[in-house]
Amino acid sequence: MTSQSPMPEQSPHPKPRILAIVGSLRRQSLNRQMAEYVVAQLSDRADAEILNWRDVPLFNQDDERPTPAAVTRVREQVAKSDALWIFAPEYNHGVPGPLKNLIDWLSRPLDDGSPAVIIGKTATVSGVGGSSCARYSHGALLPTFDFLQMHIVPAAFTSMSFTRTMFTTSTLNLDEANKASLENQATALLADLEKQAQNL
Repeated sequence: MTSQSPMPEQSPHPKPRILAIVGSLRRQSLNRQMAEYVVAQLSDRADAEILNWRDVPLFNQDDERPTPAAVTRVREQVAKSDALWIFAPEYNHGVPGPLKNLIDWLSRPLDDGSPAVIIGKTATVSGVGGSSCARYSHGALLPTFDFLQMHIVPAAFTSMSFTRTMFTTSTLNLDEANKASLENQATALLADLEKQAQNL
């Protein structure tokens, strides 16, 4: 009787790739700290990282071709990601200019005519702001996302205000309610990506 060869082990399902985009470029940004917290919490469930886009230039169609190296780099990272988690503060009741500039670059077709890398991308939004909890900024992003045919995860955005102490010390203090909200958002995002994977 011949022994049967063992069945090959199935490769584990790859972790989803989540790219965090922080809408503030300030090194001690409270939104960056929120993104760092989320990336740490996702570490055992996803490949998550924060996008470095400090060197992306102002969009100018005169300078669009050839594509600047910094833009090519961030486009490649966005293209490789399964989802974007945007951490947006609020400037003057609106979207921060640098973040909108980045989105504008990501919305442009590639040099070879391929569609823009952000078209149809899955996304969710969180953020720290003033008394409005950055809700004006988050609301202002939605028409842009809709125009770009992005898929917004069906979960409440986490929007929190900073205290005077957070403002003066540049140190984020997440309470248990905010931590729970971010966890609910993460769970919904991962479930949404899993559902998409099953439907492929």
